Amino acid sequence: MDLSHNTIALILGGGRGTRLFPLTKIRAKPAVPLAGKYRLIDIPISNCINSGLRRVFVLTQFLSVSLHRHLRQTYRFDHFTGGFVELLAAQQTVDEGTDWYQGTADAVRKNLRYIDQPDIKYVLILSGDQLYRMDFRDMMQTHIDSGADATIAGIPVDRKDARSLGIMQLNDDGRVTGFVEKPQTEEDIAKVRMDPSWIDARGIPSNGRDCLASMGLYIFNKDVMVDLLEGNTHEDFGKEVFPGAIDSRKVNVHLFDGYWEDIGTIRAFYEANLSLASEAPPFQLGRADAPIYSRPRFLPPTVMGDNVNIRGSLIADGCHIGSNVTIENSVIGLRTVIGDNVTIKDTVVMGADYVEDDRDPNAAEVPTGIGAGSTIKGAILDKNSRVGTNVTIVNEQGHDSFGEDEDLQVRDGVSIVIKNGSIPNNFKF
Repeated sequence: MDLSHNTIALILGGGRGTRLFPLTKIRAKPAVPLAGKYRLIDIPISNCINSGLRRVFVLTQFLSVSLHRHLRQTYRFDHFTGGFVELLAAQQTVDEGTDWYQGTADAVRKNLRYIDQPDIKYVLILSGDQLYRMDFRDMMQTHIDSGADATIAGIPVDRKDARSLGIMQLNDDGRVTGFVEKPQTEEDIAKVRMDPSWIDARGIPSNGRDCLASMGLYIFNKDVMVDLLEGNTHEDFGKEVFPGAIDSRKVNVHLFDGYWEDIGTIRAFYEANLSLASEAPPFQLGRADAPIYSRPRFLPPTVMGDNVNIRGSLIADGCHIGSNVTIENSVIGLRTVIGDNVTIKDTVVMGADYVEDDRDPNAAEVPTGIGAGSTIKGAILDKNSRVGTNVTIVNEQGHDSFGEDEDLQVRDGVSIVIKNGSIPNNFKF
């Protein structure tokens, strides 16, 4: 199936990303680094490219400079395919006024002029903060075969996971007939539970899972989507547009059973990154048939000193790792500098945007990277972090939340050195 001529993708960048703060303090949520060398936005865009879809808009309004730079430097198509990846940030217009986007639905509504084109028949709505791999041609085939006005991707989940997701109820034909957002009681779950045999009959082993969660991925017939957005003030796709469409339109489900993680919190982000560094990661970054794309940086190979012990970790390009270093269950990002006698465990190091010149007489007292003799456990070190010598960051007090404007903060029990943050020599935490 060819999606290149009549389909357009909209990737919703979300709001302020408060649940990912402080990683989103000075960047948009889709621009948050992932797995040492990627950004969150690379996941949905790569899925589009691997599905033959090359017309993509990214909708965001907060701190979009670095995101815009990444898109511009990474995704360039030739002049003959008509492909593009473009950022649609909130803007003042004569028709829509000066208000910022009030939500995901409002963001799409204010950009209908770019979508409601004669050659566009279908609109694919994606999230900018999920980790998964999907061929959208399969989802489009489901959409066309069912004759639906809209199709939503759904994944079977256990009841214990249903309480944090939007759960759908279907009829025998796969049409959505009910929806409950984050059901908290057994009574609420009972309203939307599915017979596991229905899932089994469609080629996906239910393994006892009797709830079907919305993945927040939609295909709309363009005319239907325009009609659902015009003439109302709906602000959110998941909470307003989609539930409203269930009653007035034919909404069907496309079943999916691969790896899928919503990276909406610090804890989810932290655990998803570390899972990628495991011996058998649940999500394969390097699949030849469906690679994850990002900006090529032309960095040299990583250099390591003597007696370096690395287990269950990802090491990106351009790093310099000293001697007598132990790295376990961690992600080491681009251009990271690690001194001698350093221990790093269960940690995500995002790396650096530049290589610091140690001959610069005006260089900071604490250089970028991790200084000699330091121990880092259970932490996230954001881009361009400066950790001095003989520093210990292990959260000895077991803080779940700590700090507001400091260079070192704690969220969801994870210690975080903010972007460009500096930790002085001999600091203990």
